[in-house]
Amino acid sequence: MIGNRKECIDYLLEQEDKTFEVKERKAKRSNNANSYYWTLLGKIADALRTSKDELHEKYLEEYGQSFLVPVEVGTVPKGYFRHYRYVTTNQINGKDADWYKVMKGSSDFDSREMSILIDGVVQDAKDLDIEVLPEEEIERLKELWK
Repeated sequence: MIGNRKECIDYLLEQEDKTFEVKERKAKRSNNANSYYWTLLGKIADALRTSKDELHEKYLEEYGQSFLVPVEVGTVPKGYFRHYRYVTTNQINGKDADWYKVMKGSSDFDSREMSILIDGVVQDAKDLDIEVLPEEEIERLKELWK
């Protein structure tokens, strides 16, 4: 059920012998903004002769949130994390460990994080003389995420 506080409470008070999960409903970012990101990403990938997926990983690392994770030497964190990059082998608590940089996926970005990502891809597109939307339109897309 989706509703305001009173509607939800009234509904719940009428229910018996059921278990419910309550969570805040957050606005999703605009599909137009996400589509614009992937459109620019494709144009940049073509200009650089690389894949959109490789470029997406680069942008997640460069403009997104990340943290370092130690794992047993020889263990690859595939299946545990979607976006990661090997950094080094170093010791932790006297044992060798492979360290990976793990990046947050863009589908989990909030509005501020997605805005930073879009700013980065727009700037790179401009640097490559790829046409981008007017600044006002980009700002309008960003406003739709809030």
